[in-house]
Amino acid sequence: MLLHVIARGKIARSPEAEIVARYEKRIGWPVHFTELPDSGGKLPDPVPQSRLVLLDERGRDLSSEELAAILGRWRDDGVREARFMIGAADGHDPAERAAADLLLAFGRATWPHLMARAMLAEQLYRATSILAGHPYHRS
Repeated sequence: MLLHVIARGKIARSPEAEIVARYEKRIGWPVHFTELPDSGGKLPDPVPQSRLVLLDERGRDLSSEELAAILGRWRDDGVREARFMIGAADGHDPAERAAADLLLAFGRATWPHLMARAMLAEQLYRATSILAGHPYHRS
């Protein structure tokens, strides 16, 4: 299953970009990162059998094990792509939230989009490690 991170704004050269690149190399599943302008910009067309996850402060605050279980279930159900959307400064509009399969929060705080990308990349690595039985995640 492809893990596709779609984010508004450019990450450019930054410490956060280095963190994202480090975890991108480690993730054992196919992964792709797409950057869109802060406003506008066409979303890539979803593939059939895809799931949409919006990073949103109103979302579920899942443990790493819970996120891994969801990804594992989707993979086992034949989902071809899990899309993770990181919004711009104003977040996601109500229609986008209504269309999502999962709203995911990293706590109740609002995070800068560069930090959210780095945190998401790490959590995707952690989730795939959990599913592979790798010792990176220690309960």
